[in-house]
Amino acid sequence: MSDRPLKIAVVAGEVSGDLLGADLVAGLRKIHSGPIELVGVGGEGLQAEGLKSLFDFSELSVMGITQVLAKLPTLFSRIRQTAAAIIAAKPDILLIIDSPDFTHRVAKRVRTALPDLPVVNYVCPSVWAWKEYRAQRMLAYVDHVLAVLPFEPAVMQRLNGPATTYVGHRLVADAALLETRRLRAGRQPGAGAILLLPGSRSSEIKKLLPYFEAAANDLVARNGPMRFILPTVAHREAFVREVTAGWAVKPEIVVGAEAKWKAFAEADAAMAASGTVILELALANVPVVSAYKVDWIMRMLTSGIKTWTGALPNLIADYAVVPEYLNDIVRGASLARWMERLSADTYQLKAMKEGYELIWQRMQTESPPGEHAAKILLDVLANKKPGHS
Repeated sequence: MSDRPLKIAVVAGEVSGDLLGADLVAGLRKIHSGPIELVGVGGEGLQAEGLKSLFDFSELSVMGITQVLAKLPTLFSRIRQTAAAIIAAKPDILLIIDSPDFTHRVAKRVRTALPDLPVVNYVCPSVWAWKEYRAQRMLAYVDHVLAVLPFEPAVMQRLNGPATTYVGHRLVADAALLETRRLRAGRQPGAGAILLLPGSRSSEIKKLLPYFEAAANDLVARNGPMRFILPTVAHREAFVREVTAGWAVKPEIVVGAEAKWKAFAEADAAMAASGTVILELALANVPVVSAYKVDWIMRMLTSGIKTWTGALPNLIADYAVVPEYLNDIVRGASLARWMERLSADTYQLKAMKEGYELIWQRMQTESPPGEHAAKILLDVLANKKPGHS
């Protein structure tokens, strides 16, 4: 354990990255006894660890082509400001976390000005899904990648990208998820609720909820009264209530993380928007079917997508554990029939549970993600082979 002062430049562009950065810094304090100074951009998590953010990073949370185009001048200004501040601070190492459209542009500018500064990238860009060429281009400004999905190191090696280490995913150690797994252990299917998880963006909710409504109507028509729970976040509650106001089958709308995990524990099965929530459900042992509808712009871009599936559990297992419905093949009747199969003692349910166990095992690590990531960061700083003393 070293006791020398350590100055870390850190750039996180959204809440999830801020939490990862804070976890890494907390892990770093366990193995580095000297003072740690943080400079850069982050949110509440990193600020609690001592960072004075250059600006409110919520400015970077833009979704959709229109929003991005409207905010381009501000984004480029913040990129220049962040890079200049880091260059002036002359840190010992730069840690960029997720949000590659912002963080990687900062890293490129910093590398040009400080060519000997080590750069670590936390959260591997989704080069396995599209724009594979990005992996090799990262060699110019990233020394090591900290991956949160177990298949990513092999992908980066195949694509001749920077050295990459799987450090673990925060969900595997999440207290609420672990408690949900405990509550569901040995649970028998039947008489539970069906979860409706249309996503947290208004565009997702608007596109998917009509199909979830059709599925709920089908399920009640075929099976009699059933319970449906629709977890959402506070800033979308009013919108969700408005969209579902005319439904014949009324879902129970619950708000917040605690209510969401309670619903996970009570559910027989879920229909959900493709995304991180599919992985949450898999790790919590909640059977799920993935659905997604994209706009016309994204449909034009799908020809560039290289991955065979959009469901993270499937990528981790390397086979189709979770059924997927995309765009024109999303049907309420299809979702309803899957809910029936996954809410009973069927071969489909048993197969999914077997896949979930494989995914759980593949995502395990010997040490918590933050501590593992901190150790590699110090190894990169010391110019040693990552993961070795």
